[in-house]
Amino acid sequence: MSDELARIAAALERIAPPPPPSADPRRAPAYLWRGTGLVEARHFAPLPLGLLTGIDAQKTVLLDNARRLARGHAAHDVLLWGAKGTGKSALVKSVVGAVRGEGLDLALIDVAADRLDTLPALFEQVESAGRAFILFIDDIGFEAGGPETRALRSLLEGGAEARPANARLHVTSNRRHIVARDIAEQESAINPRDVVDDRLALADRFGLALGFHAIDQDTYLAMIERYAKAFGLPFDAHDALQWATRRGARSGRVAWHYVTELAGRAGRIV
Repeated sequence: MSDELARIAAALERIAPPPPPSADPRRAPAYLWRGTGLVEARHFAPLPLGLLTGIDAQKTVLLDNARRLARGHAAHDVLLWGAKGTGKSALVKSVVGAVRGEGLDLALIDVAADRLDTLPALFEQVESAGRAFILFIDDIGFEAGGPETRALRSLLEGGAEARPANARLHVTSNRRHIVARDIAEQESAINPRDVVDDRLALADRFGLALGFHAIDQDTYLAMIERYAKAFGLPFDAHDALQWATRRGARSGRVAWHYVTELAGRAGRIV
């Protein structure tokens, strides 16, 4: 190669450098998938499973499914649906932590919803890793007939680009059927009934669908009490309820934010 061509090649590489090498899929407890390679998560510190309150039935089912996956047995893809802030994402991470604490080799891979088209490349990287993976897609939603819907359906149906036996999808959504937030979107479709049926069919392809519902006042206070006890923080129920009132919601997320506030007041971290 001439000196001039070498300089041009070097300049192009500086402008668009090659992607960094993918992280070793056999080593870390959690990863981020960037679309071309794995990146080790710097801080994977899920809450202890016992701290999650008000979702005992969901914990039992998801934990059992994750154990099967980690042991190399048949396991389901999972849709976790329901109200915001009720512990869907926290539960997935905590289950991974709990299974690892039992000595089973299970890792989490966080996949952005706009990277679904790159999942076949991820499957290729993890298939021969000799361990199990939960591919975590958080807070997903779909446009009518969009490519994301088709891509996810193909993966769940076991098509040519289906996920390997050691990897299962865990998807969270604020809507059970992954349907439009706005009825007007359905009404603007050529055939609204077909749109709804298409999305229902997508949700039905998950082996497990776990619902998470808005919590009542007693459950909200029980969440805070369990967190506060675990971290040695005193709390006042009236103050906790005022915190929720100011935010217009009672949820696991609001309870955790209140405990973070308590820790801050006490000069502590959680």
